[in-house]
Amino acid sequence: MVLLSFDIEEFDMAFEYGKSISFEDQISISITGTTTILDLLAKHQFKATFFSTATFALNAPEIIARIKNEGHELASHGYYHSKFEVKDLLTSKQKLEELSGLPITGYRMPRMMPVDEIEIEKAGYVYNSSINPTWLPGRYNNLHISRTYFKQGKVLQLPASVSPLLRIPLFWLSFHNFPLGLYQHLAKRAYQKDGYLNIYFHPWEFTDLKDKKRYGFPGYVSKNSGKDMQDRMDRLMAWFNTKGYPNGTINQFIQPLV
Repeated sequence: MVLLSFDIEEFDMAFEYGKSISFEDQISISITGTTTILDLLAKHQFKATFFSTATFALNAPEIIARIKNEGHELASHGYYHSKFEVKDLLTSKQKLEELSGLPITGYRMPRMMPVDEIEIEKAGYVYNSSINPTWLPGRYNNLHISRTYFKQGKVLQLPASVSPLLRIPLFWLSFHNFPLGLYQHLAKRAYQKDGYLNIYFHPWEFTDLKDKKRYGFPGYVSKNSGKDMQDRMDRLMAWFNTKGYPNGTINQFIQPLV
């Protein structure tokens, strides 16, 4: 099964590059991008999982309603994207359930950072998808962790997909920078080896990010953003359908495993 997921949040990544962006713009950019994503999912009859911060959900009720009404999964991405406290694990879950009327069973830590697994379990999550099982200088050093799902306590761990041999990550940066054919080849290898594919993206990728004065992003972040990203995602979803790969939400996928 293809598990497409999107981390919907306040667009604060420019802060990492010494730029500032108003809260209103952070929310607006993410609303616009998520609308594009939902339109593409509807076009290709895809179901996906949306990991939302409680802050974004509070400021984008129309997006949360559409996610619910169109049969996608809503999961937690914390309360805020730029700061974290352990209590946010539970309060974000509660707030998202209150806003959507949906059960929130999954969690993903912002920026795929480590999180206390005991606290994840105590907050009542069924699964955690916060691991990128690869090595990326200055970001991840997870080569010692299983590249496929595993149980930790009562919580199912669902790492992001990487290629079978070299653990090349198949996350959003790879999608922007690899030729589409190469990305599809690696995705096919991972799917055939593991029986599923867990890949994630963000709504702000569908904004043209090449304005370095405003965002400060290096070329490897801004490459193939905006309309190019929309076109590539359109082609990727069509390719998955052509290959006959079924798709669904993470919650659907994990039911036989928990």
